[in-house]
Amino acid sequence: MSTDLSGGNGSVVVVNCGSSSVKLAVVDPATGERSLSCLGERLGTDDAVVHFRTAQGERTITPAASTHRGALAHVLQRLLDMDLPPLLGVGHRVVQGGKRFRSSVRVDEHVLRDISDLSALAPLHNPANVAGIEAARAVLPELDHVAVFDTAFHQTMPEHAYRYAVPARWYEEFGVRRYGMHGTSHRFVSQRAAEVLARDAGADPRSLKLVVAHLGNGCSATAVLGGRSVDTTMGLTPLEGLVMGTRSGDLDPAVLELVAERTGASTAEIVKQLNSASGLLALSGLSNDVRTLTEKAAQGHAGARLALEVFTYRAAKHVAGLTVALGGLDALVLTGGIGEHATGVRSALLARLEHLGLVEDPAANAAHGRSSTPAGRITREHPGGTGPLAMVVPTDEELLIARDTAELVRRG
Repeated sequence: MSTDLSGGNGSVVVVNCGSSSVKLAVVDPATGERSLSCLGERLGTDDAVVHFRTAQGERTITPAASTHRGALAHVLQRLLDMDLPPLLGVGHRVVQGGKRFRSSVRVDEHVLRDISDLSALAPLHNPANVAGIEAARAVLPELDHVAVFDTAFHQTMPEHAYRYAVPARWYEEFGVRRYGMHGTSHRFVSQRAAEVLARDAGADPRSLKLVVAHLGNGCSATAVLGGRSVDTTMGLTPLEGLVMGTRSGDLDPAVLELVAERTGASTAEIVKQLNSASGLLALSGLSNDVRTLTEKAAQGHAGARLALEVFTYRAAKHVAGLTVALGGLDALVLTGGIGEHATGVRSALLARLEHLGLVEDPAANAAHGRSSTPAGRITREHPGGTGPLAMVVPTDEELLIARDTAELVRRG
């Protein structure tokens, strides 16, 4: 492997570091081609394992290090021994950038310290992101490292959209406000949708009114006006908003007090359950996987059917609500694992949104999940070409991170 320090052509190492896992890819920012993909699981434990995939095939290794950071460093060190294209830089996904970071930035000691300071707002994510940056900088010190923030895209929200109606001190001293998440996905998908609509429908990207629904194990929806986020469903943390795989979504805060009084559980213990034991899993009593729930619902499983109904109802309510921020709707854009592949969920969601003028095209909806097209309409054309559309646009957060990294590196 070689490095391209001229700021010219080259691939980008994209690092997405979690508390016990890491996803890593070597991405060509021009084409999106991956010369390597890597998934490390259960890092820092005796059961740690790392799966590599290259053009030459797949292989699995057991990292030699006993700590999470050491295991990640071991994975990165293996890159140096592989036959990979020249590297231009390293892009890091960072979950929480607070109000300090409105865009992607090169990493230096000040930036690293700021990311660490924001750990109180993302205690499960930012410390792992910092560990990933530190490990990568140690192994690849000659390359520029760039932080790409989940929250940055939402920093264009107006104050009336991001403020909570809570005591001012909570906001001013503790940073209690709505930040939003999935910003890399929402930005990539909204840009791609705008390109398709401009090409196919003659739409002006500067005035497009989009609701982007990222539906996966984690879910959020964002109102995008002329390419800028003006409202979103996630708040201080990824727990607010839509029903998700194992997260509750919107909830009356008094639930915490009631459950604490009845069970003796701490706030931290209850919040953990709201994050990891709620959502589709809790409603169905069966699974957080929509594929399983769809199959079981068709067989008459009441819990699976209820989970899917609550999921689509709450999603539709939020989508309709976000049109208030836009003053209308040109397109509903669906993405994420569920949004891209769950035909039945898309159909049920559109059925609840017919009052907005969204009418499913069953053939197009059924075909899209089997298609490799970068975007596809799933609603019928309106008479005279008026009215909103619904479309599916596959997300590619790794490619967006690679492109942001390459742009900053080339800028010098």
